Amino acid sequence: MTRAISILGATGSVGASTLDLVRRNREQWRVVALTANCSAGELAALAREFDAEIAVVADESCLGDLRAALAGSAVEAAGGRPALCDAAARAADITVAAIVGCAGLRPTMTAIRRGGAIALANKEALVSAGPVMTAAVAEHGATLLPVDSEHNAIFQCLQGGRLADVRSITLTASGGPFRTWSAERLARATPAEAVAHPNWDMGAKISVDSATMMNKGLEFIEAHHLFPVGLEALRIVVHPQSVVHSMVEYRDGSTLAQLGPSDMRVPIASCLAWPERMDTPCDPLDLAVIGALTFERPDEGRFPATRLAREAAHAGGAAAAVLNAANETAVEAFLAGQIAFTRIALVVEQTLERLDPPPPATLDDVLAVDAEARRRAREIMENAASGR
Repeated sequence: MTRAISILGATGSVGASTLDLVRRNREQWRVVALTANCSAGELAALAREFDAEIAVVADESCLGDLRAALAGSAVEAAGGRPALCDAAARAADITVAAIVGCAGLRPTMTAIRRGGAIALANKEALVSAGPVMTAAVAEHGATLLPVDSEHNAIFQCLQGGRLADVRSITLTASGGPFRTWSAERLARATPAEAVAHPNWDMGAKISVDSATMMNKGLEFIEAHHLFPVGLEALRIVVHPQSVVHSMVEYRDGSTLAQLGPSDMRVPIASCLAWPERMDTPCDPLDLAVIGALTFERPDEGRFPATRLAREAAHAGGAAAAVLNAANETAVEAFLAGQIAFTRIALVVEQTLERLDPPPPATLDDVLAVDAEARRRAREIMENAASGR
């Protein structure tokens, strides 16, 4: 049976991995919508290859290039943020939500309101708008399938079990490229070093988040919304080999762990085939070759991001939205060479200290908090640069 799929963020790492699986099982899929921020040539090539119904660029200034690249094809071209939501609203059996950052929030919510299955790779959306998003999922009967390797692992370990029987959930973290670096060396870390993850092939923003451990902090908050077992039952452990992706401990003392290669096609395949399984081209694990699996506690002295995320989760209200927006803004500044690596977490902490908006009740409220937190974070960085 052919299934319809839309991919929001088709030219990113998750989008590329998803399309690789679709390509290998072409007869099983009908591609509805593919979107990108710009990358008009790449997006057009993908839309032609997969006979997409529509291709959308979020940056409307790229629309002319997209139309030119699609000339003579049957693929519809559109541009702008409203067009993203229009694409997300089109009927599909599954929508892969892989737009990085809070920019993906509105189209993801549009897909949720349409109903059906949402393969959620955009953790920032759930972090910023957790209560609003989960309420929409319940109201519209949508199904959230987590794409993040950690949350997908938890999802798999919970199959056949009950949340009421869960004692704890442990998220594993690779520790990133700077796990063994001293505080002094961290202060001199460059963007090129931060994006060179030892295990995973990811985009620049998520790679920096992995280096600061903020990625795991965001996943902690996301897990709180996806698997409501209570914040005290959520844990983080550093696991440098990235073989065990997460663990669930039940009240009888049994712990179930999901193991797999460091390849996003594994959790994506789990979502695409759910509730069944599908083949992937990934090499099977050879534990004898791996030899040893090690675990250690996070060092929140050198990497305070997990502490900040945990505190934001406990604070509730708008704190997680503030944390996410400040982090996105600080990471952008670091990648541009404007602040030091160790300033990222400091900017986030100072923004949380100086901004305490009321809890957001709607999507517009979330986006307003996001905009104000970004403004405040930029102000903090500008004042530090000028010595104020």
